[in-house]
Amino acid sequence: MSPLRLLALGLAALALQGCLAKAVVGVVTLPVRAVGAGVDAVTTSQSEADEKRGREIRKRDERMGELDRAYAKAMERCGEGDDDACERAEAIRAEMKALAPGIPVEPDDD
Repeated sequence: MSPLRLLALGLAALALQGCLAKAVVGVVTLPVRAVGAGVDAVTTSQSEADEKRGREIRKRDERMGELDRAYAKAMERCGEGDDDACERAEAIRAEMKALAPGIPVEPDDD
């Protein structure tokens, strides 16, 4: 064999050792990274939980506002003698009552 081929073969062997070592490290650390990614996917940070809770509260608050306006309108018509409006007002009031516990109450500033 020529000295140039021997040198090329030696360099290739050294380069492959690095690739093999890197591949072994990648295979060994893969389960750890996979578990870490899975844990991140199923756990929720406190800030994410707070944001989600805030969105839920805003949605309930918006719904309560819609119901309040519909209730006022139905009560007005009920007062004018519309029996269907009285029934709607009762149904709206029941939904408002069910929704109310999920909306936090602001403390009084005394």
